[in-house]
Amino acid sequence: MSVSRSWVARQDTFLGAVRSPWVLSLPLPVGFGTWRPPTYVGARDHRPTASSAPRSLKTDWRHALNLTDANPKAALRRDALARRRSVPEETRRKFAERLAREGLRLARLWRPCVVSAFHPIGDEPEILPLLAALAAESFATALPVVVGSALPLTFRLWRPGEPTRAGTMAIPQPFESAPAVEPDLLFVPLACFDRRGHRIGYGAGYYDRSLALLRARRVIRAVGVAYGVCEVPAVPYEAHDQRLDAIVTERETMWLERADAATLYR
Repeated sequence: MSVSRSWVARQDTFLGAVRSPWVLSLPLPVGFGTWRPPTYVGARDHRPTASSAPRSLKTDWRHALNLTDANPKAALRRDALARRRSVPEETRRKFAERLAREGLRLARLWRPCVVSAFHPIGDEPEILPLLAALAAESFATALPVVVGSALPLTFRLWRPGEPTRAGTMAIPQPFESAPAVEPDLLFVPLACFDRRGHRIGYGAGYYDRSLALLRARRVIRAVGVAYGVCEVPAVPYEAHDQRLDAIVTERETMWLERADAATLYR
C-alpha cells in the first residue's frame, strides 16, 4: 500500500502561559460532550504542563512523587496497573463506547492516512469497537507487530474480523502477508500518564522507538488510551521518551496541542 502526503516538520516551542484546552469536567461546555475550564495552562493544581514549561525542565522526581523504589517508573507502573484491575465492568463497557465515538471524532478532525491501535489483552481498555468504527468510515487501520526486542514496531494493515496470530506475549497480530504501513495517527496503550502528555508503558520501549522513528519523517499524532485511575501527578521522563498529543479516558479528553484544540473549539 502506498501512502503519501505533504507533511510539515514537527516543532516543539515554549509558548509561555496560554489559554488552556484542558478537559477537566468543569462547568464550561465546549461541545461534543467535552468540558473546558476558564483558566490558564497549569491550572487545576498548578503543575507545569507541556505548554507552560520547556521540556528541559529538571525535576527531582523522587521528592515530587514521594517514591522510595529504586526505579520510580516501575513503582508508578505497578500501582497504576493495580488500580486498573479494580475498574468496574460497567465503567469498562461505557469507556469502550466513548472511545469508539471520541476516537472516530479525532480521526475525522486529523484525517490520517493510516490509523494504528492495539489489540487489547488482559484488563486493557477495549479498543476494537473503535477500530470497527474507523474501518466502517473507510479509514485504513493497522495493528503493531513486535519484530525484535530492541527494534521499533512494524505496523500491518488489519480490520476487525480478519484473522490474527499470536505474537510476543501471545498478543494477537496480523499475519506477515498483511501489508506493512506507517500510521500517522496512533492510539497508544499505557500503564499510567500525567497531564503534560508523558506516559509510562510496560517497560520495553516499543512505542518510544516507533514514535521517534515515525516523527523523524512526518507529523505523527499519538493518543494515549487509559482509565482515569491511571493518572499520576508527574511521570519521570528522559530525552528519548515520546510525548502524547492527546489522552482519552472514560471521563475526558485531554489536549496537548493548542492548534488542534483551537480547531476543535472554535
